[in-house]
Amino acid sequence: MFRFEHPYYLYVLLLIPILTVFFIFMRKARYRALLLFGESALVNRLMPAVSLIKHQLKFSILMMSMLLIIIALANPQWGLARQKAKKRTSDIMIALDISNSMLSDDIKPSRLDRARAFTLELLQALRGERIGTIIFAGNAYLQMPLTADYSAAAMFIKSANPDQAPTQGTAISEAIDLAEKSFKSNPNKTQKVLILISDGENHDDDALARARKARDKGMTVFALGVGTPEGGLIPYNFDKRTDFKRDEKGEPIRTKLNEDMMRQLAVAGGGDYYNLANVSGIIPALKSKIDKMEKQESEQLMFDEYQTHFQWFAGIALLLILLEFMMPYRKSGWEEKDIFKI
Repeated sequence: MFRFEHPYYLYVLLLIPILTVFFIFMRKARYRALLLFGESALVNRLMPAVSLIKHQLKFSILMMSMLLIIIALANPQWGLARQKAKKRTSDIMIALDISNSMLSDDIKPSRLDRARAFTLELLQALRGERIGTIIFAGNAYLQMPLTADYSAAAMFIKSANPDQAPTQGTAISEAIDLAEKSFKSNPNKTQKVLILISDGENHDDDALARARKARDKGMTVFALGVGTPEGGLIPYNFDKRTDFKRDEKGEPIRTKLNEDMMRQLAVAGGGDYYNLANVSGIIPALKSKIDKMEKQESEQLMFDEYQTHFQWFAGIALLLILLEFMMPYRKSGWEEKDIFKI
């Protein structure tokens, strides 16, 4: 495969036709100036050694060297190849709560923004593992099945928002069920991991029971709470103005992190609980726990790195510049054209 690492340099190639037109214009202007000096036969006798071909050749060499320098600046690369390789990995599903309560700004800029930013960092730390993503509110939805395509996972996480959930709520048990179905059946009980990120509010009553059953079937559940026990209001945009979610009496609804429930969920799932109010140290702790788990061998597509080849183009350009510098404007023995031929 072939690519340019810095393709924007290729726009400079537009200078070449502009310079060529300018060169042709100057040739014609030079021809007209020589005609004003005297008749062509007289000028040819006065300047017998001047070479028209050398002017054209030297300009062509300069344009070719300019072309090669621009290509070198764009840094042409090729050599990418796919190879199949065996690698020991863990299967990890990340379930992100996108209920309306995640819009609360008791953690700045909001619970959802904090959760998305953390998840993007987590994806980078877990490179080498197979990752899948789930979003949930009133129901759970599989965004991306297990894969090593971290760019796609990051794209899905960045776009996660409450508008993607037709019904509201916090269906944690559905997220656990969906994660369990997404894992391939495997007798090893320590290779399947669910990282569940939620404020735990309005959770369904079956969540703890489902976490225990999932643990018994070989899936470890880590619970990450986002929000504060004091809670905050839920912003709501209506008719081009910002308000807050309100109850039937018209009072603003205050949403709070259900930290006790999230702790119980981690215990039931055989994992640990972390609070995203302070993300420092959470990713290394999670990665350490996952790295200690027994991993399974899976076949993955590996990619060789692109190889850089700008030096060839730069080297040839340098040789052409030296050639142009050493080439005289005088005629050689093989030239017979006079200076007035266009």
